[in-house]
Amino acid sequence: MIDLHSHILFGLDDGAATLEESLEIARAAVEDGIEVIAATPHVREDYPTTAAEMEQRLAEVRQAVQTEGIPLDVRPGGEIALERLAILSPGELSRFGLGGNPKCILIEFPYYGWPLDLGERLFRFRTQGVTPVLAHPERNGDVQADPERLRGLVRGGAAVQVTAASVDGRLGRRARCTRRGRPWRARDAGGGIPGRRHLCDPRLRSQEAPGLRLALCR
Repeated sequence: MIDLHSHILFGLDDGAATLEESLEIARAAVEDGIEVIAATPHVREDYPTTAAEMEQRLAEVRQAVQTEGIPLDVRPGGEIALERLAILSPGELSRFGLGGNPKCILIEFPYYGWPLDLGERLFRFRTQGVTPVLAHPERNGDVQADPERLRGLVRGGAAVQVTAASVDGRLGRRARCTRRGRPWRARDAGGGIPGRRHLCDPRLRSQEAPGLRLALCR
């Protein structure tokens, strides 16, 4: 099993704070059956992670994972905010390629609102042969109200990464309903416990809404 989206690299964002916490995440991932995990620290205004910083931390975590005998393949990557896409150079952006693949970029989908030029931005990536992977769009209020809005983006070549906590209900019924491709309504209201795991399990493919797909970039 592959985890496409994690914050396993310590000291870069709001994920792991120490190397020991990185190792705890690695052990928990292996217990969940994960063999490959993409280290995707935030790349945004409040966490302006550089590719060099990501690569340095990645090397440290990889070495520690190997020393501890944890059977986990930790790959590079970054969760890049929309506003940073125009700031990063093509070379820097490619170094943040998801799982080490420069032709696949994980983009942080906003939690609120729908950027008017979103389709245009993603189209530019596709013309360059890059697949944009939208991180947890099911947690966005506009998408929860109308999941069909994603259909055009997916048809245009974008991929969708769904958070595991949205699948099992830990993030509440709004997100759970949305990942099934149906809008949230008041009768769906319910609590949830936030989680940070972003699993991409091929077994979930049979549960996807028509036109939406989980991203597997190896």
